[in-house]
Amino acid sequence: VQLQASGGGLVQPGGSLRLSCAASGSISSIAAMGWYRQAPGKQRELVATITSSSTTNYADSVKGRFTISRDNAKNTVYLQMNSLKPEDTAVYYCWCYGRGTIYSPLMNYWGQGTLVTVSS
Repeated sequence: VQLQASGGGLVQPGGSLRLSCAASGSISSIAAMGWYRQAPGKQRELVATITSSSTTNYADSVKGRFTISRDNAKNTVYLQMNSLKPEDTAVYYCWCYGRGTIYSPLMNYWGQGTLVTVSS
């Protein structure tokens, strides 16, 4: 399973960005997808996740501002980020929990990361 993220960039405080991440390669099933982020000097933290049945989970710091969604047919997850703050600045990593074949165990997969910078 390979994950390709896109959509990062520079945005002013209060602005919006939309991240996308597509899973490709050998994919048998994906139980959940989502986004984590890592700011300079900090540990990687959960931003939002969504299961195959569309159950969502958000970090308290982004509730009400970020929305995660998923297109199961395209194995793609999206993160709509509104009302962005400077503290949202980080490298955002796409994540999925799935299996490559029906014989494979469920595993964590990570994308390469996309930088989001919120600054005036």
